[in-house]
This record gives sequence, C-alpha cells and structure tokens, in this order.
Amino acid sequence: MRRPGCKRDHRTERSIKRRQARSQKGDFSDCPPITPEPQEGWKKKMSISSECKALRKQNGGSLQTPQIVELNVGGELFTTMLATLKKYPNSKLATMFSGSHPKPPTDAEGRYFIDRPGVYFKYILEYLRSNQVPVQDVQDVYKEAIFYDIEPLIKQLEDSPQIFGEVVARKQFLARVPSYTENIELMIRIARAEAVASRQSSVVACVVKMEEDVAKCRDALHSLDAYKKSAVTFGPWKASPSISDLLDCIKMDIEAKGYKISFQVYSLEKGFLFKSSNFFYKFVFTWW
Repeated sequence: MRRPGCKRDHRTERSIKRRQARSQKGDFSDCPPITPEPQEGWKKKMSISSECKALRKQNGGSLQTPQIVELNVGGELFTTMLATLKKYPNSKLATMFSGSHPKPPTDAEGRYFIDRPGVYFKYILEYLRSNQVPVQDVQDVYKEAIFYDIEPLIKQLEDSPQIFGEVVARKQFLARVPSYTENIELMIRIARAEAVASRQSSVVACVVKMEEDVAKCRDALHSLDAYKKSAVTFGPWKASPSISDLLDCIKMDIEAKGYKISFQVYSLEKGFLFKSSNFFYKFVFTWW
C-alpha cells in the first residue's frame, strides 16, 4: 500500500521498465557514450611533448638543436644556424663548433658562453649571415674580427677609411720611429713614479727627426741629468710626418690607455748653441 499523501510518478515507472526491457535485448542506446582511447598518433604527440618538456627542463629552458645554436656573448643573447658560425673554416668560431675541439662552456640556461663584448658581436654575426661590412664602431669590430680570426672581414675593414688611416698610415709611420712603443711605456712609468701626493706629474721628451740633431739632443740631456730630470728620446726617423705629427701620436696613444695628458714646448736653461724649444717638450699627466 502507498503511504497516505504520496503520489506515484507513473512516468518514472514506465522509464525504468523500458530500460530493463532494452537491457534484456542488448540495447544500450540510452547509456552515455564511452570515450574512446586516444589514437596512436595522439599518443606519439603526447610522448614527444613530454620528452621536449623534460629536455627543456634538463637544459635549463634552452632547446638547442644540432643545426640551431643559442649563444651568450658577454651577456648578449643570439640565436643562429650552426652553418653560419662555421662559414669560414679557419675562423675561431668554426673551430669552436667543429666537433674536433671542446665547445665553449654553457650558461645557466644552456646557451654557449663566449666571454667577449656582445655589443660588437652582432656586427660579426651579420657579416657571417649576409657579408655586410659594418660602418659603425669600426675599430672595435676590427678588434673582434681579429679575435675571431675572420680573415675576409679583417681585410675589408682594413680598406675602410677608419682602419686604413690607423693601420696603413699611422702605424706604418710609428714603426719607423725607433723604440716608439717602449718609450710610451717609459713615459708612463716615469709619470706614475712622480705622481706621489701630486695632482700632476710631467715628463720631458726630446723629439728629433733628423740624424744630425741627435747629438744636440744628447748634449742637452746631460744638462737635464744635472738637474735630476728624467727625459725620453724619440727619433730620428725617415718618413714624411713632422715632429708635430709625432707629438700628436704620443698624446693619442697615451690617452688611449686612459690617461689625461697635454704637452707644451719645454725650454732649457740658457747656454746652448741651438734653440732647445725645437726639440724638447713637456708632457703633463693630470691625475685628479
């Protein structure tokens, strides 16, 4: 018997009876669909994805391939093809990634690290990609081209006005001045030795172009020795540049080392049969 107040839901009873009858006949059309297993292709993709994630995690986020190389050059990041780096077989970059030598170390992200200025490496890489010779920062790029030993780029940069004037003209002139580089270093040592508790220190230089003036310079130097003053001798040389040109070179090369320097004519005491101001100059180093 039904309890008082309860109503029978005839629709529910009929629905239950229909399902029971269909199940006895093997009809399961009312059952929710069964989701099929992933196909083989999906399984393969899922497997590759898992491997990539594991590889990226292992390499610290970098996913390098045999043909694509990620570089960290002095903190600047680059991505390029392996073939690009190996474009010139005799270059240092080609040697680094040839497989016959140890590769550069890697950073925390798995990129190959090269401890050079990255700001100029972009010009190196652009040349390797498209043979484009840089027109900016030419002297700095020239130094990097020498480091990486990219001979075609070195030769093309040496033909540029900036490098041609420095390498072909000025350097060739200074190569004809005896002991030029050694004398520059000597001037710096003398100036530093005299800089104790001083804002400035000075170095006297005797600059002679002609062979016949060497004896005059030597006699004057004896007088300087009597006054306990150090002097450095430049010359003689056989080339067209004048004494004024050499003085500019001395100033330029010392300033390139980070020193603040100026020069002026230096007159010795009277008693010489020649005008000492034609040969003697005082270089003043300012420290602070």
